[in-house]
Amino acid sequence: MKPMLAALAACVALGALRAQSIEAVPDRILADESAAIRASGLQPNELVTLRAEMSDGAGEHWTSYAEFLADARGAVDASKQAPVTGTYKGVSAMGLVWSMAPLSKNVARYRRPADLGVQVIDLKLVRGGAQLAAIRLEQVSIREDVQRIPVREGSLRGEIFLPGGGRHPGVLVLGGSEGGAPIRQAAWLASRGFAALALGYFHYQDLPDKLEAIPLEYFQSALAWMASRPEILGGRLAVMGASRGGELALQLGSMFPRIGAVAAFVPANVRYPACCGDNRVPYAWTWEGRALPYLDRRFSRAPMAVTDAAIAVENTRGPILLISGQDDGVWFSSMMADALVGRLKLAHFAYPVESLKYNNAGHTAGRPEIAPTWLGRVVHPISGREMNPGGTRAGNAESSLDAIPKVLEFLRRSLESALTSSAQR
Repeated sequence: MKPMLAALAACVALGALRAQSIEAVPDRILADESAAIRASGLQPNELVTLRAEMSDGAGEHWTSYAEFLADARGAVDASKQAPVTGTYKGVSAMGLVWSMAPLSKNVARYRRPADLGVQVIDLKLVRGGAQLAAIRLEQVSIREDVQRIPVREGSLRGEIFLPGGGRHPGVLVLGGSEGGAPIRQAAWLASRGFAALALGYFHYQDLPDKLEAIPLEYFQSALAWMASRPEILGGRLAVMGASRGGELALQLGSMFPRIGAVAAFVPANVRYPACCGDNRVPYAWTWEGRALPYLDRRFSRAPMAVTDAAIAVENTRGPILLISGQDDGVWFSSMMADALVGRLKLAHFAYPVESLKYNNAGHTAGRPEIAPTWLGRVVHPISGREMNPGGTRAGNAESSLDAIPKVLEFLRRSLESALTSSAQR
């Protein structure tokens, strides 16, 4: 009789162990989406740990954890509960993802998988050092139905991303002082229904290696080329950029009527000088063969006081969205956003203006993805100089979580309005 009772007890224990589980709903998401991470089959008020582990695009290992008390049903839901302790505080569905830190001391920042690959995150349910259950969460950078086409049209270089089926509103996407083509941002927009051109303008393929003397006619040609594409709706487009790309987006919006909306992340209100190293000339932009006035480096800590280098944003023919961090360590993006808004108010600007300012965010404010925000010793990829992007880990993450839907809604609303206005003329 005793052996039978022991066997029965073992079966019951085994059944309880199997009942303990972890899940991510859904378990395959776009990089800007949240999943509900849950555990079940626990004892009420039991203390358990959720762990996240992954290898990034550079092969570096990252990890995070959060300890939770199970509720009266023996369940944990990270999208509704705050951890008792862990690598993040408060309720955050994706806290286990954005609070991850590298195991190596030599890592400067998180790197996405190459070529828009899938990021795999292992989620584990742990009690007293023993793993009870595990599951995988996958973050994808691009929807499967998005078409990706290299662009080599005359002098134009980049990649265009086209959503599946029909015609779509178009967005010109610009990178900053890192050069290259901003393919991740364009892939994100295309995955959300926009036809997006990731345009390179320096340090890319056979284009100039430095951000200096870049002719703005190049971007005029890119806009015309986009407007001619049969996959793109209407004759008016949006332009989006970050940092120097935000400065450039505002400059282009002030010049070209084809632009019906501008979204500028951590932008400048003035034209900054050439960048980033041994430049042949001191100016960044030209128009009709002439250098555009730029900020004198003596005033680089007070750009709001400079007028001849100011971008004439009041000439923009559509809505403007500004995203900035109040703890920006690269430049005063929040103060410059205020200066832009002030200039537009003085000019009685006819279109909507939105300015999203984030208290504890730095130069990565509003980044359109949910990814680890931990930063180590960051070095500029071209100049080699050490940078301080600023912001806290939580502040940068919260800025992205808040800004992502607002940027998408701004673009949809603005381009709908631009298309309607175009049709009525």
